Amino acid sequence: MAVLEPRATPIDKACGEGLMPGAVALLSELGVEVPGLPFRGIHYADAARGVDALFRNGPGLGVRRTALHAGLADAVARAGIELVPRAAGAVDQDADGVTVAGLRARYLAAADGLHSPIRRQLGLQRPSRGPARHGLRRHYPVRPWTEFVEVHWTSGAEAYVTPVAPDLVGVAILTTARGPYTDQLARFPALAARLSTANTSGADATDAGGVRGAGPLRQRVSSRVAGRVLLVGDAAGYVDALTGEGLAVAWASAAELVACVAADRPAEYERRWRRASRRYRVLTGGLLWARNRPLLARAIVPAATRLPRTFATVVNELAR
Repeated sequence: MAVLEPRATPIDKACGEGLMPGAVALLSELGVEVPGLPFRGIHYADAARGVDALFRNGPGLGVRRTALHAGLADAVARAGIELVPRAAGAVDQDADGVTVAGLRARYLAAADGLHSPIRRQLGLQRPSRGPARHGLRRHYPVRPWTEFVEVHWTSGAEAYVTPVAPDLVGVAILTTARGPYTDQLARFPALAARLSTANTSGADATDAGGVRGAGPLRQRVSSRVAGRVLLVGDAAGYVDALTGEGLAVAWASAAELVACVAADRPAEYERRWRRASRRYRVLTGGLLWARNRPLLARAIVPAATRLPRTFATVVNELAR
């Protein structure tokens, strides 16, 4: 077994950096410990109101993406798995195995991200429908003011505030609009004012690492299996970052991939991936459908405020 990774560890990327309780449990099962700050639930807010949903089965964890990647890389090293500093490149497969980057194996698990070159190479990419959404993330050297991940809503965009260290918060913005991060943050004046007020260190936000971006987020895939190549993680298809389930779904589907490969039954992976990702796809897809309709989008936070138990139930379904 070997992992192909041409980039140096750790790798940073645009990410909300909030692990839901289910993802925290999966990380613990892998024996991976990472530094971070626990959070108790999710807070939804618009310009006029807000509502909390507490997790029922333990806290989530705010953790820097670089810290998470470093922890996972350490686990790979401890397991004695070879890390090959090489890009995958062209994939050549036959009835008995796969050859890639000069290596030969029985199977190839393609975990090469949102815009997976292997997925495109194998003709598995499908056109996406609906407005294209992008994500931008910046860290702020401020003391966290909440034990929740805050989700601030405005027309066409959300801002996600995640405490990731005692003196650091990450602010990720998902939006259909193009433009620099500062323009996007200005659409949330109360949040922008709080960040400015909370920053008592005198440090500029760019001191915490600058802006990372990703998108378009929606990625449609015709199949997760092409012969002996199996797609996993974002490469296997992506709905949206709206509900924060990406890593939990990736790890759950990776477990299904391993089971299929161990049994030498790769064709079963498509069905098992669909089962592992069903809750994420249904709930995130439904919320995204409402988000893309202005009248419904304006009603999301008011509805959550009027029906806090229903809101909490949905959050906990996504959290497990």
